[in-house]
Amino acid sequence: MNYPNGRKKQGQSFHQPKQKEGFGKRGMTLEDDINVTNTYYISTNKAVVHKKPTPVQIVKVHYPKRSAAVITEGYFKQASTTDYNGIYRGRYIDFEAKETKSTTRFPLANIHEHQAEHMKAIIAHGGIAFMIIRFTMLDLTYLLDAEKLLSYWYGQNKGGRKSIPLTYIEQEGFHIPFHYQARVDYLKIVDRLYFRSEE
Repeated sequence: MNYPNGRKKQGQSFHQPKQKEGFGKRGMTLEDDINVTNTYYISTNKAVVHKKPTPVQIVKVHYPKRSAAVITEGYFKQASTTDYNGIYRGRYIDFEAKETKSTTRFPLANIHEHQAEHMKAIIAHGGIAFMIIRFTMLDLTYLLDAEKLLSYWYGQNKGGRKSIPLTYIEQEGFHIPFHYQARVDYLKIVDRLYFRSEE
């Protein structure tokens, strides 16, 4: 807490974690930042990547006016797979984006079985699959290849770890620094990780 004279009251101590702030990034979620990034990629003709719509079955609609409709009841038709998909440099890419407030690990409960199976199938068919993870309290964002993620996820289901340590993600993943236009410029890492042999 700041006081007018810039001093704290005697006997009081306030310890707050230092947070790294991006360029006016306050209040933006990972999804917001990825959506802005994808819009930039499309506008610059770099890639075509979109957020997948969630399949919803509408059951009841209320019409308070002729020109307005309000959905009052609906349900998910099927479990959604991953958050984003598209095409880049002639290859299909598919990825999930998750945030965690933990400062030390990423909980694997955030990944569902159908999502793990979906990413496994993408890899089997020659596509590119990965996860973007943001540690919100640290303001750190990483790209983790799906194979690295799945090795932990399937280990969890066999009685292994329930989370991925941040140290593992730092070692095996790739840090994505914040940029003004491409806020989560994951394609720079995709180039390094999946197109090295073509450079």
